[in-house]
Amino acid sequence: MIKKYHSQSTNQTEQIASDFAKEFLLGKTHEFVAMYGDLGVGKTAFVRGIANVISPNARVKSPTYTVVNEYTQGQTPLYHFDVYRIEDEDDLYSVGFYEYLPKGICVVEWSENIQDSIPSDAYRVTIERSENENERIITIEGVEK
Repeated sequence: MIKKYHSQSTNQTEQIASDFAKEFLLGKTHEFVAMYGDLGVGKTAFVRGIANVISPNARVKSPTYTVVNEYTQGQTPLYHFDVYRIEDEDDLYSVGFYEYLPKGICVVEWSENIQDSIPSDAYRVTIERSENENERIITIEGVEK
């Protein structure tokens, strides 16, 4: 399954992500979202949209230096990772990455840095700038469970 969206604003990116996240509440989707995209394309805005549904009232910010932020205001915990600074498997173990996987929904920014650690049934979300600098192309890929 591949879905493509065009977003003209941060609000639109958040809405696309919120609509996507509603599937989690129905139990129809995976618990791991691997995110790809350059700096400043809207990955954290996408996570904010997911959090609006999964963990309402969460104050989402990028976990660039903390590696993971936990949002537990909803029925299911949401774990937001930024693995930009992760260099190897030992780094993943040291932050407890694998302990989070079965406990809630994990959304990981900079997933290209941990390709070998991404579950085979994960969703892949890629956000790219289009030729129009203000537009983003959001591609959501996943396998049906």
